[in-house]
Amino acid sequence: MDLRLGPRRLAAAAAVLALLAGAGTWTAAASDDPPPVHRTDRVMTMSDGVRVDTSYFTTDAAGRRPAVLLAHGFGGSKDDVRAQAQDLARDGYAVLTWSARGFGKSTGKIGLNDPDHEVADVSKLIDWLARRPEVQLDKPGDPRVGVTGASYGGAVSFLAAGYDHRVDAIAPALTYWNLADALFPNGVFKKLWAGIFVNSGGGCDAFEAGLCRMYERVAESGTPDAQARALLEARSPSAVASRIKVPTLLVQGQTDSLFTLAQSDAAAKAIRANGAPVDVDWISGGHDGGDLETGRVQSRVRSWFDRYLKKDESTATGPAFRVTRTGGVDSTDGAALLRGASADHYPGLDSAPRAVALTGREQRFANPAGAGPPAVSSLPGLGGSGGLAQLSSLGVGVSVDFPGQYAAFESAPLKRDLRITGSPTVTVHVKSTSDDAVLFAKVYDVGPGGSGQVLPSQLVTPIRVTGAKAGKDVTITLPAVDHQVASGHRLRLVLASTDLAYASPTSPATYTVSLKSALNVPTAPAVKTAATPLPSWVWWLPAVGAVVALALLLTGRRRTTAPAPDPALAAVPLQITGLTKRYGGSGERYAVRDLSFRVEQGQVLGLLGPNGAGKTTTLRMLMGLIRPDAGEIRVFGQAIRPGAPVLSRVGAFVEGAGFLPHLSGRENLELYWRATGRPAEDAHLEEALEIADLGDALARAVRTYSQGMRQRLALAQAMLGLPDLLILDEPTNGLDPPQIREMREVMIRYAAGGRTVIVSSHLLSEVEQSCTHLVVMDRGRLVQAGPVDEIAGSGETLLVGLAGPVTDPLLEKITALDGVSTTTRTEGGLLVRLTPASERPAADPLASAAPVPAAPLPADPVPADPVLDDPAARLLAELVRLDVPVASFAPYRRLEDAFLTLIGGSA
Repeated sequence: MDLRLGPRRLAAAAAVLALLAGAGTWTAAASDDPPPVHRTDRVMTMSDGVRVDTSYFTTDAAGRRPAVLLAHGFGGSKDDVRAQAQDLARDGYAVLTWSARGFGKSTGKIGLNDPDHEVADVSKLIDWLARRPEVQLDKPGDPRVGVTGASYGGAVSFLAAGYDHRVDAIAPALTYWNLADALFPNGVFKKLWAGIFVNSGGGCDAFEAGLCRMYERVAESGTPDAQARALLEARSPSAVASRIKVPTLLVQGQTDSLFTLAQSDAAAKAIRANGAPVDVDWISGGHDGGDLETGRVQSRVRSWFDRYLKKDESTATGPAFRVTRTGGVDSTDGAALLRGASADHYPGLDSAPRAVALTGREQRFANPAGAGPPAVSSLPGLGGSGGLAQLSSLGVGVSVDFPGQYAAFESAPLKRDLRITGSPTVTVHVKSTSDDAVLFAKVYDVGPGGSGQVLPSQLVTPIRVTGAKAGKDVTITLPAVDHQVASGHRLRLVLASTDLAYASPTSPATYTVSLKSALNVPTAPAVKTAATPLPSWVWWLPAVGAVVALALLLTGRRRTTAPAPDPALAAVPLQITGLTKRYGGSGERYAVRDLSFRVEQGQVLGLLGPNGAGKTTTLRMLMGLIRPDAGEIRVFGQAIRPGAPVLSRVGAFVEGAGFLPHLSGRENLELYWRATGRPAEDAHLEEALEIADLGDALARAVRTYSQGMRQRLALAQAMLGLPDLLILDEPTNGLDPPQIREMREVMIRYAAGGRTVIVSSHLLSEVEQSCTHLVVMDRGRLVQAGPVDEIAGSGETLLVGLAGPVTDPLLEKITALDGVSTTTRTEGGLLVRLTPASERPAADPLASAAPVPAAPLPADPVPADPVLDDPAARLLAELVRLDVPVASFAPYRRLEDAFLTLIGGSA
């Protein structure tokens, strides 16, 4: 290479070097290693003997520092907040985490933050912090301490401040102020969330006896009583509202039907009335899913504690009120684009109401017997980044109201955009044929011409109207939301008699409802949305370009050499050899370990395994989305790397696809293919559509599709270009039996053309009918691979029918027989899996558990006894010898039980 530079090159290089010099100074300053964090685990014994498991995080920094108590959410443990604890420790805090009673390794019963137990435990932890030499003290026995946590941990943050005057600042998130109001809103039982609470805690027996009895009583009756309310209110922060007088950062979720924005509103009003500083932050996500904005929220919590624990008055803590708003969809990954809006004071839920007139006559509707079918608003516990509430923020309607079970009142089309920020209110007259009426009120955003309706954040307000037989005017406060209604849209008030998430009266009744007022909508005009910032690449791209230019100028480009193609595998769709992936780079915990198998053309391969078996990790490595730690994946002889050209021969359908709801099915597919940059003629659109069999639905908007049609459209998208290898992850999720059958036929038709399909599914009956071959995984390892018939009907899996019971000791003796791999009880008797022939020692017969006396050698050769060479026959002889009451004995040919036997029942 000629390193001589002309005048222009010299000047350019000098400019680049000057830029690099500045960048290098910044990099050196920014790349200092963070201080190491030391963690000490210990179990502390409380005054009643309960053992609480704790972890303490500090650095070697000199001097005393404030402390932070970091609490976990319900159903979790101290391990869930380890990363945040380490970050706070690096930021100059002594951090103590713990597993609350009944969770993790801590003992005791769950008391839902009982002041005498869980809250008293926090005071004991503060006592311990006061004795630590590195913790800053305000006075002897009084450490400078803040408390933070989300959900269950957020509530204990409030309660710690209310019961222990030594707490100096708190930052509760996604939590409740009054647990009775959260679970029994307006006297209606939030049955699904309550059930999830109990189950995620380990069942009713894991709770204090009084809580368990209360839950069972309310769940059975469907109606909360005064005793139940009193029990939950006594354990709520609202019970000590007048004592919470410390700086408080309230973070609450907009997509949250468990703990709504009304909970943080009540907390903000009460604590501010005590004279303490309060900031409020409404984030995008919540218990119903969506973006929890973890990085931003944790950064704001650190700033809050820097200001009020470190007393650093130069630290900005953010606006008094901030709300995250959705500003469209990122075209690169389909994620919602989030923008912040803020105000210099918290507006509450009723700021600057605007009256919107509604029209509609008096309406009668039914509460059906048994309260079913119920309307659907939210699906509690669904969670995830794709929660229904998050979909509503993107303009996708997912709610269901059944005809004859609701009344609706509608506005005229809006003449200008309307931003709802807070809780709308309306007054209606309610009359019922029963003494009590239970209604579910919601406000929809309805598109022009009635084209689609969206329920903001999927929230409803339940109302129990007592004395409704005589008729009563009722003012309804609807759910607090932050939602933009576009010009030309209408607002629709719906009052329904049922909702899936709540308990409704099971006795039939007829409700009559009429309007008594306009819909009053809070607008909070002081809350201003921030301007969209310039993308970060505008700032860093010139510098990166300069660095790349200099590297090319001085050294030339270096290419990473990919492994050479293997001609012997050019016709093999997939070969995996020694594939290994560790969790987070851990040396001991494996997601996939030493996995090897091969897939041939024309096969439909089922990838099976229990949750955590490593199936999805394997598929992600196969698609080049993550890199393996060891081993190799070859597709048609080409090694898989991110962006490998051979991936153009692979189509993938992983748990559905995102479509633009206002476009037709065909338009969505054409748009997707154009985004690939490949020629239109390579799409083979018509062939893919013929296989998917979408028919006339292609011309309709996707928002009108059933779930089955969406799944087939997603499959058609994966089949564009007719890839030689098609990967399907749970393609039948959410489909009814006829739709599942159609999906099965699509897969079989696709493979019939000589292509290959790999499908991961939990529906074993479908796998048995649609797949030709199986790969069974468990705990990251290969358990068995081969044709479906061989695995489902393998002679190595036997069903032993029983004429009587088999005791556990006898079952252990059967499992201990030589040549027996596993023995599992099943409905039909015992499933016995013999050790595969490939794993048996050479010439090792199925030995008897009892010694066999030596027989004299025969004078003449005796023909070999075929029974001695048949492991199944030898097993039968052993079962008879052990007095097992055998009624029948045959190979077992059902995939579900063969699968459970292969993985030892761990599914």
